[in-house]
Amino acid sequence: MISFGGTHKHTVPAALALLSCAAWQPAWAQETGEEVAQPAEEAEAGYDEDDGDSGSGTDILSVDTFTVILDGRVVLADGANSWIDGGFGKTRFDGTGDGDFEFDAHPVEAALIWQPRFTNSFVGNFSAAYQHGHDRDENFDVMEGYLTFIPSRRGNTNFALKAGLYWPEISLEHATGGAWSTVYTITPSAINSWVGEEVKVIGAEATLYQTVGDMDFSATAGVFGFNDTSGTLLSFRGWALHDVKSTLFGQFELPPLSPFMTIAQEPVTRSILEIDDRPGFYGRVEWRPSSSILLNAFYYDNRGVPEAFTQSLQWGWRTRFWNLGAVVDLGPSTRLLAQGMTGTTLMGFIPNGETRYWVDTRYSSAYALLTHQIGEIAVSGRFELFETKERGSRMVPAEENEDGWAATLAGRIPVMDLLTLFAEVLHIESERAARATRLGLSAKESQTVVQAALRFRW
Repeated sequence: MISFGGTHKHTVPAALALLSCAAWQPAWAQETGEEVAQPAEEAEAGYDEDDGDSGSGTDILSVDTFTVILDGRVVLADGANSWIDGGFGKTRFDGTGDGDFEFDAHPVEAALIWQPRFTNSFVGNFSAAYQHGHDRDENFDVMEGYLTFIPSRRGNTNFALKAGLYWPEISLEHATGGAWSTVYTITPSAINSWVGEEVKVIGAEATLYQTVGDMDFSATAGVFGFNDTSGTLLSFRGWALHDVKSTLFGQFELPPLSPFMTIAQEPVTRSILEIDDRPGFYGRVEWRPSSSILLNAFYYDNRGVPEAFTQSLQWGWRTRFWNLGAVVDLGPSTRLLAQGMTGTTLMGFIPNGETRYWVDTRYSSAYALLTHQIGEIAVSGRFELFETKERGSRMVPAEENEDGWAATLAGRIPVMDLLTLFAEVLHIESERAARATRLGLSAKESQTVVQAALRFRW
């Protein structure tokens, strides 16, 4: 008989009280691929140094405050059952029942974004989306909802405040302006795919910006809640590469679990959930020594209580990681992006006589992406490595350890003012013995996905 200790339970609707309070956007990841000279929040708000703080910039419900994004795909993919359907497949799409190539077409996403401007210094960003294949019911669900305050900048120092439901500023591959859309490829890296799944928070942050000569610095500190389950997918499934994003009320299906975990863990994980009433924190520093170089470091700790759980067996996970990022312009048309992440996540109890929690997962991944502009066409290539190492007392390392690599080649072609065509070839090689012991598949999997996306943005 398993002894679980005390219980804790907080339902997602409690988060609605905080939903109207957040803001971030990565400064270099724009839909056009162009550099943003201002801090990200200032660029989003459209500030310059002569703007005032009066309400003259108020625009709450005009047509200019709304954006619609539609994404349709044609896909050719092989491989075993996708993680979205409760398998170990590494991508959003999979092949036939026996893993051979299968062709399909999908309306992948429909997003509605509302960006009200209450004053020149006080703006909001709210978005909701339908995502094909996500959460089975495929509901139209809230994606982000945050408010930003940024006073006008008239000197070398400025600050920004943000609060609400948002992704912390980690990814270099996603766009400002809502719906967290990718810029260079259809599929983000394993790092930022996981951020999209399990590193969304309800919280608040403050950022200080400082210019010294030709250099720009910024430092951010944030506090958050409702991210206690972060690490569930990464431990039980491993890394994945896809563009499915967590939503306020959504959930993700887990792959087949070990016999012990089958009775200890609900077969789904809910990304936005508060379990232990302990706030987490993160910090970020960024340095721009010149207009062509950006370096940043990010630390995250959700301060989760590994022993905390709900009646439905959603667990608190103690998840921590470091993320380092760099963007370097190698010329007027060529850009290099790189990210590396390493961290740990813990869940469950430490049994008598043991020294480890039930789950004790070490994880790491890194990628380099090179993009080159040829006229209006952008061509990008990315290579990445990923692994997880398991040391938990109720996990079998020989089954749960994972390592792999992925290579991506993509192109972005503007079709007309409102339409952009993306094309991509993604190949992944990975090994996880749980595929063999629980599904009778080969521990090693080789998967290729070829897709084209037509993205409409109005």
